Amino acid sequence: MNRGSARITFVVHAATAGTRVAAFPAGEPAAPGAVADLAASPPLRADRHRHAPDPASASTCAALGRDGSPDRDLRDWDAGRWSGRTLGAVAAAEPAGLRSWLDDPAAAPHGGESLLDLLERVSGWLGGAGGGHTVAVCGPAVARAAVVLVLGAPPAGFWRIDAGPLTVTDLRGGPDRWTVRASGQPLRGAATESRGTR
Repeated sequence: MNRGSARITFVVHAATAGTRVAAFPAGEPAAPGAVADLAASPPLRADRHRHAPDPASASTCAALGRDGSPDRDLRDWDAGRWSGRTLGAVAAAEPAGLRSWLDDPAAAPHGGESLLDLLERVSGWLGGAGGGHTVAVCGPAVARAAVVLVLGAPPAGFWRIDAGPLTVTDLRGGPDRWTVRASGQPLRGAATESRGTR
C-alpha cells in the first residue's frame, strides 16, 4: 500500500446541549437545528462511513447523507460520574479531582477513562482502520486524541488541540505512519474539497 492510499476524515458531531455549555459528554442528541444545514452540503465521499454510537454522531452522519455503521471504539471520552456536568460545576465540587485529571494523564477521578485510556483506545482504532478512505463521525475527544497520537506528542498536548462541532480532522497515510493534513477545519470547506474524491 502506498503512502497516499489510506485516509481518515474525522467529523466532530453537531453541537449538543452539553457542548454548548462546556459539559462533559453524556451521549446526548444533537441540539435542535444543529444538523439542519448539513443536508445542503455535498456528501463526504468515502469507502466507508462509521459513527460513534451516541445519537449526535448518528444523526450527524445521517444528515451528511450517509447512514454509516456504529463503531463502539469511536465513542466519546467516558467521563464516568462527571458525565453531563459542566466543567465549572466539577471545578466547584471536586477541585482536587479536576486538577489531578488535568495534570495526570493516568488519573480517572470520575471513574471513567483516563486520558491514557482514551489514547490507547484511539490508537487501536487507528491501527485497524485499513486502506481506502474512512469517514468517522465522533465526539471531539477522539479527533483530538488522534492528532496527539499521529504527532507523537506527549499526552498533555491533548489540552492544546481544539476540535469544535462540525469540524474535520483529516489524516493520510496508514497504520503507524499517519500524517495530519488538517485539523479543526470547518466541515463545509472539507466537503467541498472532497467532492469527487475517495
